[in-house]
Amino acid sequence: MDPYALKTLNAERRARRAAILVTDLGDGRDRIVREGDQVAGDLGTAIAKAFRTGNSGSVEAEGRTFFLNAHLPQPRLVVIGAVHISQALAPMAKIAGYPVEIIDPRTAFATPDRFPDVALHAEWPEDVLKRQPLDSYTALAAVTHDPKVDDFALKAALDANCFYVGALGSRKTHAKRVERLLAMGASAEQIARIHAPIGLDIGAASPGEIAVAVLAQAIHAFRSRGLDAKGAAA
Repeated sequence: MDPYALKTLNAERRARRAAILVTDLGDGRDRIVREGDQVAGDLGTAIAKAFRTGNSGSVEAEGRTFFLNAHLPQPRLVVIGAVHISQALAPMAKIAGYPVEIIDPRTAFATPDRFPDVALHAEWPEDVLKRQPLDSYTALAAVTHDPKVDDFALKAALDANCFYVGALGSRKTHAKRVERLLAMGASAEQIARIHAPIGLDIGAASPGEIAVAVLAQAIHAFRSRGLDAKGAAA
């Protein structure tokens, strides 16, 4: 591999940014394509697909053969609220390949007994997210139903362009949340990205069912990045 390409790739990986090493198999030349870079033609289409799926492989484009080596950060799930939904959501997300962190300053809820083998922070989101910032490969689910706990994290998730942002609560509750987020400086376009009520509409009622709906919605959001509403590359 070209030393400059290797240095660039390692820097992107350390920063939890996606990149693809594109190698022309005809002449052996390498180049790094970062997520969001514009690449025209069939090669650009193949690169966009690799960013969505994380799959590496060879492609034919413009009469040449390229190998795309995709390097995507592992998607993760940050849950605001150590509640019953979170107890069901954490093990399911882990099985699906999403490392989970749970943040809740309420020490009666955020206990290792209730959340074994989970990265648990019995602190305010403001404090945790300053140390461990969110990014575009993070899904955030706010489920405390308490504005004092949820709102800062939701604004941080929107600013970090998290690939999924969901919030528990009815449409009436969300309307009040929208007013608060606007007052905090969030734009209407940002707020429109929040999935509220949270989770796919499957008629979920129990905490376990709601957890299934949330995880499914987050996975769909991750796998449909870069697609329009009809499923075509944007």
